[in-house]
Amino acid sequence: MFTGIVQTIGRVAALETGDQQIRLTLDAGALPLGDVHLGDSIAVCGACLTVTSLTAQTFAVDVSPETLAHTTLGELGIGAAVNLEKALSLADRLGGHLVSGHVDGVGTVVARETRQDYVYFRICAPAALARYIAHKGSICVAGVSLTVNGVSGAEFELLLIPHTLRETTLGDLVPGSRVNLEVDQIARYLERLMQRDDA
Repeated sequence: MFTGIVQTIGRVAALETGDQQIRLTLDAGALPLGDVHLGDSIAVCGACLTVTSLTAQTFAVDVSPETLAHTTLGELGIGAAVNLEKALSLADRLGGHLVSGHVDGVGTVVARETRQDYVYFRICAPAALARYIAHKGSICVAGVSLTVNGVSGAEFELLLIPHTLRETTLGDLVPGSRVNLEVDQIARYLERLMQRDDA
């Protein structure tokens, strides 16, 4: 589990393409790896991935065909910036919201506008996810826990403060950018509970 509070921005240091999957070696930037072990989980742009090799400054992850099909990770190139967050421990503060790291789909930035001291974004979500996105609800965008400021059909609005723009890759987004989305788990559980059980 994660919180969607990005700990640092890393970069793709190496990329190997295999049989329907890829291996990414990531420069961890300011993310301390001293407590990371093989098999641990790290969220990369919101996708929970398993550490398969490790050095003092880098770690490698294998990205499966399933993950490639439902995220933007297959679009990364050498030097690409990525949001990084280590998995929660029980003693950590929950500063964002509960995030599983299981990306639900990919959204597309429709608009970006600078408004005084913040930036407004409008993002179009896949139609199948739109019903889980609510005004003032939580959503994870590229691994960042955010509050939804408005919803219209499959599109939702975000207002990002300068700190978020500086400390994550969201400051680089422009219309047409694609981003990993994970909807709030509570919305999914509520839908399931409200479904009629015909069994």
